[in-house]
Amino acid sequence: MNSRLREPSRACRDDRSGRRYAVALGLIGLPLVIALIGPWFAGSAQPRAVSFSAGEGHWLGTDFAGRDVWRQVLLGGRSVVLVAVAATLLAYLVAVPLGLAAAATRRGWVAEVLMRPLDVLIAVPSLLVVLLVAALFRPGPAELVPVIALVAMPDAARVVAAAGTEVAARPAVEALRMQGESWWRITVGYPLRSIRRTLAADAGTRLASALYLVATAAFLGVGVAPDAADWAVMVDRNRPGLFLQPWAVVVPAALIVALSMGTNLAFDTALRTPTGGRGRDDERR
Repeated sequence: MNSRLREPSRACRDDRSGRRYAVALGLIGLPLVIALIGPWFAGSAQPRAVSFSAGEGHWLGTDFAGRDVWRQVLLGGRSVVLVAVAATLLAYLVAVPLGLAAAATRRGWVAEVLMRPLDVLIAVPSLLVVLLVAALFRPGPAELVPVIALVAMPDAARVVAAAGTEVAARPAVEALRMQGESWWRITVGYPLRSIRRTLAADAGTRLASALYLVATAAFLGVGVAPDAADWAVMVDRNRPGLFLQPWAVVVPAALIVALSMGTNLAFDTALRTPTGGRGRDDERR
């Protein structure tokens, strides 16, 4: 009887998850496609027209410099997306080993040495770090990746360490030690498998934050040229003509928002959906 009652609710959850995934993929898909393959279809630059004008062969109008807005949109996403994704991946390449090491050690002073310096980085506002780096030298997109990764890494490492500490205290870990399992499985394999949902949820937040920080840095002229084909730069430089030719601002801003919202929704749905068809009772075990 209980299984009969449980099946419809599980089917409803699966249906809701499917709809959420569809919406997330729809939000993510368009910005990603434009960012990744847009430059191949941008074509050559056309003669500049009147600033903030509509029509005359420019179906999204022209920007502050008289350039075709659609061509700028096709060219402007790759830097935003690639820098944010690369920075997030680099942050986790450092944060995951660091957090797992702090969680697995049985010596409190080792965990303190590993984690306490991260508190100093967390105390400094992320945008201030970017501006300090920009004051020392003018970073390009490639140099901006480690800067944003440095900003994202401390919080990610603390999340990994907190989740890993709970896993390390489970009887299953002691059982693995008694069975003579390898150090890799005890310290890395089992904890990573156990905290994968926490990592998925945190990764969505980190990627959205990286997108925000990349866009903000570009908005302030850090990492890109003031007249570069970049979605965030387009929003900044075309603001004076918002009421004359809104597409130059609305389209790039909407693409950035859609990518951030879709990423969070996709990771949130993955967090809510049971993996491998297992029920909650199996997950507790």
